[in-house]
Amino acid sequence: MKLYLILASLLITQITLAQESSSNNIIKIWSLEKCITYALENNITVIEAGLNKNIAKIDYNQAKTSKLPNLFGNFSQNFSNGSTIDPITSDYITDQMHSTNVGVSSSITLFQGNQLNNQIKQNKLLLEQSIFQEEVEKNNIVLNLLETYLQILYSKESILIAENNLSSSEKEVLRAKARFDAGTIALSDYTEAQSQAATNKYNVITVKNDYQQYIIILKQLLELSPFEEIEIETIDENMDLINLTLNKKEVYNNALGYLPEIKASNVNVSANKTELDIAKGGYLPTLALTGSVGSGYTSVNDNAFSDQFDFNFNQQLGLSLIIPIFDRNETKSAVKTATINIKKAEIQKQTTVKEVYKKVETAYQNAISSQEQVIAAEASKLAAEQSYKLAQKKYELGDLSTTDLVISQNTFTNAQQNYLQAKYLNILYHQLLQFYQGNEIKI
Repeated sequence: MKLYLILASLLITQITLAQESSSNNIIKIWSLEKCITYALENNITVIEAGLNKNIAKIDYNQAKTSKLPNLFGNFSQNFSNGSTIDPITSDYITDQMHSTNVGVSSSITLFQGNQLNNQIKQNKLLLEQSIFQEEVEKNNIVLNLLETYLQILYSKESILIAENNLSSSEKEVLRAKARFDAGTIALSDYTEAQSQAATNKYNVITVKNDYQQYIIILKQLLELSPFEEIEIETIDENMDLINLTLNKKEVYNNALGYLPEIKASNVNVSANKTELDIAKGGYLPTLALTGSVGSGYTSVNDNAFSDQFDFNFNQQLGLSLIIPIFDRNETKSAVKTATINIKKAEIQKQTTVKEVYKKVETAYQNAISSQEQVIAAEASKLAAEQSYKLAQKKYELGDLSTTDLVISQNTFTNAQQNYLQAKYLNILYHQLLQFYQGNEIKI
């Protein structure tokens, strides 16, 4: 009976382990929407941009508190021997002495060339810029995901084409061998069929490797483990051609109003102009209010500790005015540097605007041409397919040489690849135009 229980327990354990192993090997299916959502939460580039935004927020809050008064407490205990000055009474003594000093001091800047207000303004602008920069990084990830996702879909279909070609060429090798054994074709025809089969096998290996490379890129964008197996969802095979109803100028103007890099460049110009105001504040005086309270004890005084603390209690209140007369041209240099940085920021803004125009112009023109290419490539593929099927029948009947059959197959393969490329480029450029309008990317 015990033996049966042991065997039953082992069997249950093996079944459980098998089920766990099976569950661990489940391949996750990722849609583009799922990839985007996951990457925006886990991609390290996006996370780093978020951390930079948090730092900018801390700097902004710190700048706001710089207008508040500070408060410091101090305590000191001293021992002296020989000639010294009593820190409490300022008398000159020549004796051993213990002294205690306790106090609290505070100061507040009343005016500093408006630099504090301008620093707060600048840090607020830098916070806005970091928010826009975070959006830029998110958009970059989304676009990289879109391109990689479509590349994977393209590679998957390329694998099917390559495998079908290999299967066809292997069958043709068998036919060629039979005909060669029967003496109806020359050895060169047979070896050419073998060469074509070997080439097609090489193509299968190549496109499978391309597919795996794009899978690696996708995993890195998603920050997934390299050992995790993933698959992606396919798209509708009967997808209609995309109709462009947007005007190119309209697309460009919308992009200028939507894209965060444009907003970030505008904020960057404003932040540098504020830096100039901060630098100019160095020419103006600084006015501060200071105050302190404190007391102390000295061992050379005969009064008790508590009595001395009460007797020596003091309060101070004062104003300090610092007038810059000559600061070794530091303020002058800061003003000149800030002026140059404004010009650099304006140039950077112009460069950003030019880059956006180039991206929109390229996407728009490619979207138009890719539609025409899809139509032409599909017609070419259908014609090449019919031609290849006819060539196969002729080859089976012995009315076509192996060389002509290989040419027909390669023509059909190229037509298939051209159609795939046109189809996915059409999807890509359409999605780019949607992105530049601020619309959601979805396939």
